[in-house]
Amino acid sequence: MQKKYLILRGLFGVSALSLFFYTLQELPLGSAITLQYLSPIFTALFGIVLLKEKVKWWQWFFFIFSFAGIAIIKGFDASISPKLFVMGIASAMFAGLAYNFIRKVKDTDHALVVVLYFPLIATPVMAVISLFYWVQPVGWEWLLLLLMGVLTQIAQIYMTRAMQSAELNEIAGLKYLGVIFALSFDLIIFDISYNYMVLLGMLMVVGGVVLNLLFKAYLKRRKKARIAFRKSREPE
Repeated sequence: MQKKYLILRGLFGVSALSLFFYTLQELPLGSAITLQYLSPIFTALFGIVLLKEKVKWWQWFFFIFSFAGIAIIKGFDASISPKLFVMGIASAMFAGLAYNFIRKVKDTDHALVVVLYFPLIATPVMAVISLFYWVQPVGWEWLLLLLMGVLTQIAQIYMTRAMQSAELNEIAGLKYLGVIFALSFDLIIFDISYNYMVLLGMLMVVGGVVLNLLFKAYLKRRKKARIAFRKSREPE
């Protein structure tokens, strides 16, 4: 067990989620989530330094394409103030670090152990903060909080297993797909609409991810085909 990496994962994860939850309260859901989707870029960047993983040049092109979409959203979404923009970027950066430490312990710690360390770090930190900002839930708010906790734990387990099963730069971009759910919730539940330029920016974000995944799948198929072809030419 590599406790120092588990503790660092917990600290960076708590910082990322705390900033993310704050932006969720102050911004429309779609804008807050899209801002947080800078995390795959930071994940790939930190992965080069911490995990010695390689990122192909074309992957950076797709990441930049998605980042350009986020820049468009910032430029045309008046609800994103400079303060909230910086907090969103910081949340993404801390999340990128947390994902790298998950990958760091893939060979020594089970996914459930990694997930367990997160509440062990988060609980005392949030307990201290709650002393100053506690608001008593009432009625069905207790049920909503319970559901949030259960769904978060399920998501944490599957996210951790995914991070430990493949290279970070292969799967980090999948987080971008959540913008589809965010837009749906904004429109259906919160009755929030976006102008066309903001929607274009979100489309670029998702488009960059989809192109990245499709291109990676194409290269893997081509590599397997080459290996199979070489083996077929080898004398028996």
